[in-house]
Amino acid sequence: MSDIKKVVLAYSGGLDTSVIVRWLQDTYNCEVVTFTADIGQGEEVAPARAKAEALGVKEIYIEDLREEFVRDYVFPMFRANTVYEGEYLLGTSIARPLIAKRLIDIANETGADAISHGATGKGNDQVRFELGAYALKPGVKVIAPWREWDLNSREKLLQYCDERNIPVEKKKGKSPYSMDANLLHISYEGINLEDPWAEAEEEMWRWSVSPETAPDKPTYVELTYKKGDIVAVDGQEMKAHEVLETLNKVAGANGIGRLDIVENRYVGMKSRGCYETPGGTIMLRAHRAIESITLDREVAHLKDSIMPRYAEVIYNGYWWSPEREALQALIDQTQAYVNGTVRLKLYKGNVDVVGRKSDDSLFDEKIATFEEDQGAYDQKDAEGFIKLNALRLRIAAGKGRKL
Repeated sequence: MSDIKKVVLAYSGGLDTSVIVRWLQDTYNCEVVTFTADIGQGEEVAPARAKAEALGVKEIYIEDLREEFVRDYVFPMFRANTVYEGEYLLGTSIARPLIAKRLIDIANETGADAISHGATGKGNDQVRFELGAYALKPGVKVIAPWREWDLNSREKLLQYCDERNIPVEKKKGKSPYSMDANLLHISYEGINLEDPWAEAEEEMWRWSVSPETAPDKPTYVELTYKKGDIVAVDGQEMKAHEVLETLNKVAGANGIGRLDIVENRYVGMKSRGCYETPGGTIMLRAHRAIESITLDREVAHLKDSIMPRYAEVIYNGYWWSPEREALQALIDQTQAYVNGTVRLKLYKGNVDVVGRKSDDSLFDEKIATFEEDQGAYDQKDAEGFIKLNALRLRIAAGKGRKL
């Protein structure tokens, strides 16, 4: 007999997690608590309550986490200009720590013995959920049905539903892709995308128009920063999630944010995926622009040097780790003077920085000018500077060493 009496399940109300509710009840003879998070996935989460109730669930958590998600996870990540393998803006990765945190919180509140998720045994999400859970509650039991059952196809899942009278929608014309969405991005995997040579179908994209059909007139947008975070768009103050919602709309309308990559998963395989990150694409470009005038050179270069490591930490699921916290402390310290405004021009898939200003700017026009600088910079100083920096090169060359 199982010693698991109550399980908290990350529940979407879709086919997989609806099956998991009944499978947990049947396999472990336990009570199931469902947790549904609204992190801006663009789908109504309220119906999840009725679906859970129909499955006999008594404790149902449905939470709007959009502001917490952007404020406490997305924004801190963008302070580092984070990009995984040179392209991916980590839209899926950054949502998992918050979900893991709430799963553990709810387990503690309800006295549950275990948590459960619907991530498959091939992907990164199982790692991210579980690393977070173990970091926050070391002794927690994790149940991952996809690593235990033999229901390894949509047909088998639907058959399971029919046999047990599980109410699920069998939608016709639904996207065939495996998708994950939140306020930062939407991802697409599977079907023809499993061939790296096959071009993604235009009909697949949900959040953006194609650059070819984007408006012929550019759109200008101004972003105001305070300590590295956007606090206003076009002069209008907004909460964190409102900023991202606004930028998603304006960027998507201009064909911005599409990405098609093959990435290296933490579990070892390569995976081809397509992503739409319209607002995030703007945020990355704008943040680098405001840093370009407010950050000290060596600080900026130090940030750039640790960014790949920081990105890897998040991608691999180590948000709740001492190394991420240490990196975050350094990154956040650098943002004290990252204040000001960036002006961008959006046009047919492109994001161009056309202006930046800040009261904390380190850009000195008197020194940088090509005109008369009135003694602000003594060009004769460059001679000694160059000779000293060339000293080791001159010594080695004098010894006849070849490069």
